[in-house]
Amino acid sequence: MPPFSISTVSEVPQAELVDLYESVGWSAYTRQPEVLTQAVRNSSFVVAARDDGGELVGLARAISDDSTICYVQDVLVRPSRQGTGIGRAMLASITAKYGHVRQTVLITDDEPAQRAFYQALGFTEGRDFRPEPVRVFARFHQPG
Repeated sequence: MPPFSISTVSEVPQAELVDLYESVGWSAYTRQPEVLTQAVRNSSFVVAARDDGGELVGLARAISDDSTICYVQDVLVRPSRQGTGIGRAMLASITAKYGHVRQTVLITDDEPAQRAFYQALGFTEGRDFRPEPVRVFARFHQPG
């Protein structure tokens, strides 16, 4: 696998975003490409991973008040590049930026690999907090 580079970005071309999100099966995002592009643009912090040929192979974004909470919205790595350290490197960039913030929160799929990945990076599932577990609530709806 060729090496990769991580950089902070403010925008990513829409076609590249759609291609990356489609590669991981996140079609709910790609149904409205303009909304996806705006979501990335309006995020507090975005990092992109590119291979030596310039291909977008990963993206992570966070939304934060830069004081009390950082919400990690998306961490995605092209399937052919998963397991190569890209996700870890992108999350390290977010952690470096928001290490002073008390809470870092994310929601992810209910998959054992996801749990193992985030636990290896120091995240704890809400029900596993000690001395007392915490509840995490989410509300999803379809716009329109």
